[in-house]
Amino acid sequence: MLRQGIYFGSLLAPNHPRRCSSLPPLLWRQRSSSIVAMVATTDSSKIVPVLSISEVTERLKSHSHDAQKTYRAMYSSLIDGITTDPAAMVIPMDDHMVHRGHGVFDTATIADGYLYELDAHLDRFHKSAAAAKIQPPFDRATMREILIQTVASSGCKLGSLRYWLSAGPGGFGLSSSECTMSTLYAVVLSLPAIPDPDMGVTVITASTPMKHPQFATMKNVNYLPNALSKLEAESQGAFAAIWLDDEGFVAEGPNVNVAFISKSRELLVPEFDKILSGCTARRTVALAPKLVESGVLSAVKVTKISPEQAKDCPEMMLIGSSLPITPVVKWDGQVIGNGEAGPATIALRNLVVDDILNGPSAVRIPVPYTGEA
Repeated sequence: MLRQGIYFGSLLAPNHPRRCSSLPPLLWRQRSSSIVAMVATTDSSKIVPVLSISEVTERLKSHSHDAQKTYRAMYSSLIDGITTDPAAMVIPMDDHMVHRGHGVFDTATIADGYLYELDAHLDRFHKSAAAAKIQPPFDRATMREILIQTVASSGCKLGSLRYWLSAGPGGFGLSSSECTMSTLYAVVLSLPAIPDPDMGVTVITASTPMKHPQFATMKNVNYLPNALSKLEAESQGAFAAIWLDDEGFVAEGPNVNVAFISKSRELLVPEFDKILSGCTARRTVALAPKLVESGVLSAVKVTKISPEQAKDCPEMMLIGSSLPITPVVKWDGQVIGNGEAGPATIALRNLVVDDILNGPSAVRIPVPYTGEA
């Protein structure tokens, strides 16, 4: 038997017909000794139990106690329901999003009991799904209602709604043709207050290659390059690593857009043709003309920016849903401006925060929380 030949091969004599004849006797004896040592060191008295579903649930509950305060609710189209128990917030191992990365996702901020820019994020979500060749299980209106109901069930009024569309479960093959149905998952996370705008961060230039534009412009679950660039930044004591595109122009961070204020007070934002079209970045560009009117900015430009031009700017910022705007005070060890949050960056941040808390109904959706009139 194959297993027996491999496992007990070290017990066979050098001249045994089942011995690996391609190995010389000395090397065979060395290999045999290694296998015996491996068997000895891995031999254990540990017995892994076979658990019932109720026992699995109890064990999951014991590991999810601390998550209760953070993970507030989850919807799964597999069960077509919402749970508020973190122990039940699971997805199948044979879901293609898990073992093949065939899925897309998006997010929306929850602030003061409102969902901010849900429709803009949903628009991008559907574009990502189409690019990933995943047909959603529901139409857009139904999906939107499911997401709102999930937030309502969570009771969370300050946090994040994150949702995923997967090719679905069905097997461990490569092709999604084996999937029984696409699946929608949504999780509500309770998050701390919006970060202090005066706390500037440092960044580095990423050495981890950025994704090809076909995938960078699609918000898919393949975030290994993003995760590695974040780890690269953290290993150097920085907050984020900034990618440069194939032409050497400033692109984006691992999960944030970047922007700059030039010496002539122009807001400069990198073009979105090779990077993710950030909803908060686009909203910032839409709101920024108010600061042109007030004289804080002279112009708003979405354009190509070289690293040399960028580092010469007196202000730099990161833009993202959870930030929403955070000043950058140092890049690759070079101080940006005077090393403090610049006035235009702070003004832009205040503009976006006010939009999150007091913006028009087009960007703020009230959540009908359970038990509230």
